[in-house]
Amino acid sequence: MILIGENINIVSTTLGPAFKARDPRPIQEMAQAEIEAGIDYIDLNIGPARKAGDELMEWAVKIMREVTDKPLSLDTTNLAAIEAGLKNHGDGRALVNSISLDRMEEEFPLAKRYSAEMIGLLWGREGMPRDAAERGMIAAELIYKANEMGIPNEDIWFDPIVTPAGNVDTNQVQPCLEFMSMLQDIAPGCKSTVGLSNVSNGTPNELRPYLNRTYLMMLMKYGLYSAIVDVFDSELINIAKGKRPELVNLVHRVMGGERPDLAALDQEDAKYAKTVRVLTGESLYSHSWLEV
Repeated sequence: MILIGENINIVSTTLGPAFKARDPRPIQEMAQAEIEAGIDYIDLNIGPARKAGDELMEWAVKIMREVTDKPLSLDTTNLAAIEAGLKNHGDGRALVNSISLDRMEEEFPLAKRYSAEMIGLLWGREGMPRDAAERGMIAAELIYKANEMGIPNEDIWFDPIVTPAGNVDTNQVQPCLEFMSMLQDIAPGCKSTVGLSNVSNGTPNELRPYLNRTYLMMLMKYGLYSAIVDVFDSELINIAKGKRPELVNLVHRVMGGERPDLAALDQEDAKYAKTVRVLTGESLYSHSWLEV
């Protein structure tokens, strides 16, 4: 699985001041830590960057190139900043993170001009899609326009938009799984990615890894191509790199309806089985789901 490191983000309490002061050292050190953890792409998230975003992105890409030739995921809604990043990316193909229906007319030409790959964000003109079918319709429209501009399916990575499992009113965990199961039927050749940590937003820090890891394994059942992840969760990295096949198998069996005797399972394995039930909606989410 292709892993994209999420940890270089301008909203970080440690890296935000470094971005503001144009201090490269903390940002470069984080990039090196991501590489050591085994990531394949570095997500460079500078936020909306409404003021001088192009200058900020150019600086950020250049300091990345001083320490790594890993491909960069250029993460901002600022069009000028995206182009500045693409211009300075150098060898290899950048990843534009991300392009939605509202921005496709302006951003598709940039992706084409600079031979970049792109993440198609499945956000509709009226907001969050309600189900897998709406995600499919948005994907189809993005593909049509991208192909029209000469961008092949193979250069498109779809993000179905993961939302927090703990937010019962807007939980989109199951629709995302359903969309992944149909992706190759509606978009042959396209890839997939998710902002994995979103699934655990709002959850106590000690519980977040169980949601993130379990959802990753659930998505792997449908051929998830990549994920934007916290590189400091070494167990999650091991799962993504295929080093925990027995745990992945357990999660997939529970997804398929098997109900193992939790008391007979290893204590850690039982936590993942319980988490599957929460993520599929079989059990109600609460901060104490692992204790029930």
